[in-house]
Amino acid sequence: MSVDSATSVQAQTETYDDVSDVIEIRWHGRAGQGAKTGALLVGEAASGAGRYIQAFPEYGPERMGAPVVAYNRISREPITLHCGIESPRYVVILDTTLAGQIDLTAGVPDGGALIVNASWTPAEAREKLGVTNPAVRVYTVDATAISLEHIGRPIPNTPMLGALNRVAGLLDIDSLLESVRKKLEQRFRNRPEVVEGNVQAVKVAYEEVQGE
Repeated sequence: MSVDSATSVQAQTETYDDVSDVIEIRWHGRAGQGAKTGALLVGEAASGAGRYIQAFPEYGPERMGAPVVAYNRISREPITLHCGIESPRYVVILDTTLAGQIDLTAGVPDGGALIVNASWTPAEAREKLGVTNPAVRVYTVDATAISLEHIGRPIPNTPMLGALNRVAGLLDIDSLLESVRKKLEQRFRNRPEVVEGNVQAVKVAYEEVQGE
């Protein structure tokens, strides 16, 4: 990523204090791409930083490749909402082929953002996904390519954590990386290369995400 594009993303991204008390996030992917796991990892990282969190999936057909939706709420205060999320400030899109089946922009308010796994530029993503509201921001990162390079499998959820964190400013990046490392070490304790590959994928996506 060029210095100019990095500066552009930094200028457009937010810090946690810029937004409302409760941050709502929606994840879109297909079964096997890790949307649910991505939401859980975000929730656990935020919880470890002292936030109140919710992380939950919306189940559909349980088959490989079926559309999957997952959600996060993150707040500095106790969360009293116990319902679905209708107006997410951030939408993480793991698979752009869902655009023909699902309205990926549904409910996104002015000032909201889409973080898209694609090799497209943000302008191309806006056009291809039919994002007509100019007040909705669009960011892209090739999370599939990053996961293939660093993990060896096309599972884009962990790199998208880095991109989401860059755009939303939820956590200090070092705190996020340490949380991801600790969680994956529990699951892959005998495979340190998998842990480090995922951590590196988060870091690279954080650095390479592009905004308009």
